[in-house]
Amino acid sequence: MPGCPCPGCGMAGQRLLFFTALALELLGGAGGSQQALRSRGPAAACRLDNKESESWGAMLSGERLDTWICSLLGSLMVGLSGVFPLLVIPLEMGTTLRSEAGARRLKQLLSFALGGLLGNVFLHLLPEAWAYTCSASPGGEGQSLQQQQQLGLWVIAGFLTFLALEKMFLDSKEREGTSQVSGYLNLLANTIDNFTHGLAVAASFLVSKKIGLLTTMAILLHEIPHEVGDFAILLRAGFDRWSAAKLQLSTALGGLLGACFAICTQSPKGVEETVAWILPFTSGGFLYIALVNVLPDLLEED
Repeated sequence: MPGCPCPGCGMAGQRLLFFTALALELLGGAGGSQQALRSRGPAAACRLDNKESESWGAMLSGERLDTWICSLLGSLMVGLSGVFPLLVIPLEMGTTLRSEAGARRLKQLLSFALGGLLGNVFLHLLPEAWAYTCSASPGGEGQSLQQQQQLGLWVIAGFLTFLALEKMFLDSKEREGTSQVSGYLNLLANTIDNFTHGLAVAASFLVSKKIGLLTTMAILLHEIPHEVGDFAILLRAGFDRWSAAKLQLSTALGGLLGACFAICTQSPKGVEETVAWILPFTSGGFLYIALVNVLPDLLEED
């Protein structure tokens, strides 16, 4: 430094000036970056809002709107199949169950209901759950032992859940002096079953309209005899024909909810994880109803 008697003072002053300038530069850069982040905040939020609005717009676009309409109509048709037993079961059935002829007809209907429940479990729900877990396996190598055990555990969970529900309902109904527990349990299982039907219908319409229509017709063909069996269980539980029909129609809401869930996932494969546990759980519920409620009534009916 000029005029400084100490020879090292110039070098120290230069270093001091250098570090001061560097510190100011760093502070200025940090302030600038913070300002940039502040200015970017609203822009990032706007981009997120735009993406969300675009996703909702894509969900409600023309093509997706057709899928919504077809899926909801298909699920509603499956739910309305609960009215079919009114055309099959005689008008006087609700009032003549205690007579000898009525008891004989009810026994036939309960036999039909038992076969429908067991067929639904072993020929529809469990094979479909098996197929879903196989398709979800990595590399398509089939199920592992853990996946097979999970299927069995979900069946047991469904069975025990319906057992616990019946015990709770029985305790409350015994205090009230009435018992329609088996009918309500069957309605719960039917609602869950319709939820899986809604999932299947909507996922099929996401692929194509042709596959969606074929799936809807296939579900209707197996659902109509199942609804007749459910109707017989409700009659056995003490409901009259019109009350049973109304309750059967109320289970259609499960199908509509399933269709909405499948479409909101926006992928046919997006429902597989949900279906993989709902199907065996519903199987356990139907097994409980068939073997604990319907079969003992069928054996003891006279």
